[in-house]
Amino acid sequence: MSRAATRKKKRLYIALLGLISLGTATALVLTAFEDNLVFFYSPTDIAEKGLTPEQYVRIGGLVEEGSVRQLGDSRIAFRVTDMAHSIPVTYTGILPDLFREGQGVVAQGSIGDDGATFVAREVLARHDENYMPAEVAEALKASGEWRPESGQPPPR
Repeated sequence: MSRAATRKKKRLYIALLGLISLGTATALVLTAFEDNLVFFYSPTDIAEKGLTPEQYVRIGGLVEEGSVRQLGDSRIAFRVTDMAHSIPVTYTGILPDLFREGQGVVAQGSIGDDGATFVAREVLARHDENYMPAEVAEALKASGEWRPESGQPPPR
């Protein structure tokens, strides 16, 4: 066997080893991210699919009119709606300054032990009059309840 053939085999083995290493590293990274991904659900999605208390997710929609209640200390209860369904949410902490009824909101957390109330660890509110999280706007468009305040078309 010639030296050229031996060199070609070595290069081929090194290239294959590199590809296998890259594939393994990619698989490990994706597996690690899978546990940390936070998906968006609308109240309708939650009503249809249901969630377990172990699932950490984001829910989004509008803060239902007349639903915000102070429960004591820094605990607050409100309802998030997509105009088709709504879900009760509890949150302990200080709400964003722009949080109010009828406005877009995204809450991160999980379903409580009762299986009905969403326990939020973080609440995010829209930051100016033209902003609504894209996922919330898409869910409202899908439910036929999109009402842009500024007359602008919904985000794409």
